Amino acid sequence: MSHAINDEALDRVFRQARTFRKFRSAPVHPQILMAIYDLMRLGPTSGNILPGRIVFLVSEQAKERLKPHLDSGNVQKTMDAPVTAILGYDLEFYEFIPKLRPHKPDTAEFREMEPAALDRVAFRNATLQAGYFILAARAIGLDCGPMSGFDNNGVDKEFFADGRVKSNMLCNLGYGDEPDMRPRPPRLSFDETCRIL
Repeated sequence: MSHAINDEALDRVFRQARTFRKFRSAPVHPQILMAIYDLMRLGPTSGNILPGRIVFLVSEQAKERLKPHLDSGNVQKTMDAPVTAILGYDLEFYEFIPKLRPHKPDTAEFREMEPAALDRVAFRNATLQAGYFILAARAIGLDCGPMSGFDNNGVDKEFFADGRVKSNMLCNLGYGDEPDMRPRPPRLSFDETCRIL
């Protein structure tokens, strides 16, 4: 079966990609982080609302602020990674709707939502964006270590004190250094997970 992109690109983004726990000490320059975002922001979200927000932790001081909120198994790999991205979602994403949807700039449909419904919309679409983030990072040559093992409330108080943004997940970034990488665990087959009606 032919593909719109070549096998090398598919290998890099999907087939040969792995979750990395160890990274070389080579820095990740700000221009690369900007390039990740430039790709990520192009992925579709519901009504182009783009609620995803990112804080890139690069300095030792920033990592130390995160450290007390990490599960014990995630501390060392996070402290050693060149970059840790906090991927969050903005509960007031609708403020940008006039810019993002000039053809439909009214924000009332979101401003008037019940808080739980608004949270679901922001969380769902920011989670989509987190997937785009990982694919974009891999596509431009970085390796990723996405994680959920952390105290969301602690991270939110430390990095999003105004309550507007909530943390969703973390993702370590860098150039992978894991020579004894384990084989990829099994995946479910098409027939186990999908139906065509």
